[in-house]
Amino acid sequence: MIGIFVFGLALGLATALETKHHSIEDAASGVVSVATTQSTATTWQPAVNSSWQIVLQNPISLSSSAKSVTPDVEIFDIDVFTNSNSTIETLHRLGKKVICYFSAGSYEPGRPDSSQFHKSDLGKELDGWPGEYWLNLSSTNVRTIMANRIQLAAEKGCDAIDPDNVDGYNNDNGLDLTQNDSISFLNFVSTTATSYNLSTGLKNAGDLIAAVLPLVHFSVNEQCVQYSECTTFAPFIKAGKPVFHIEYPDAAPGQLSDSKVQKYCADQGDAEGSEGFSTVLKDMDLDGWVEYCSGQVETTPLEMS
Repeated sequence: MIGIFVFGLALGLATALETKHHSIEDAASGVVSVATTQSTATTWQPAVNSSWQIVLQNPISLSSSAKSVTPDVEIFDIDVFTNSNSTIETLHRLGKKVICYFSAGSYEPGRPDSSQFHKSDLGKELDGWPGEYWLNLSSTNVRTIMANRIQLAAEKGCDAIDPDNVDGYNNDNGLDLTQNDSISFLNFVSTTATSYNLSTGLKNAGDLIAAVLPLVHFSVNEQCVQYSECTTFAPFIKAGKPVFHIEYPDAAPGQLSDSKVQKYCADQGDAEGSEGFSTVLKDMDLDGWVEYCSGQVETTPLEMS
């Protein structure tokens, strides 16, 4: 019996040392070890056809005593930095799920952690977004900053993350980024998020779907109808994972014509392959205005800066 006890003690100690060893190695490589941080809670898997609203221009205005929120949808996608813990708590109290947005693949000036990026982390400026630069997705410093952003999302009570600009490979990025760089980065982001029981979305980047579909829980797609590429994102629906789909009609915001709505909401023509997508029609500013395929038009109140 003493021999068995000593053997068990030694085995447990060896296992603990091995776990610690791997944790140190993972930290050095910029990868968060799921084995040492993941809890037993279930990661949220949003359902296909879930209703949603996305607001990124300003924080949404929502009293902690609010009895409802506009629109009355299941999911809100909001900025992780500008929205308060209280807002997210209130959304949860009202029965809503919260996806928290941040740019994972680009530097944005004016974010609370912007000063933490190194000059060597930055590539070329994003076309059309002055002051925003592509990031070196393999940089240990970049990954540390993103891990901290994911931790912030968890601390604020978010249910999922919407990491933007992971498709630098498809742009003039100045860093020679490849699809493999994005796949490795998404593996890191998803693993880190899962360690906090946060779901992860794939933002656009249709070229990566075959490689990363097992790693992510939903798609956030922009303009697949405009570019006639909705069939690219259909594998999410087949896998039982939603596609949160955004189109930016020229006439938005405002009541759109039936023909305009039909263009973006039909399952044929340019919208072929979009069956089951959760489609919203938005202004490019991603403010509070939204129109749905039903013709319903709503405006989420915002805090003005």
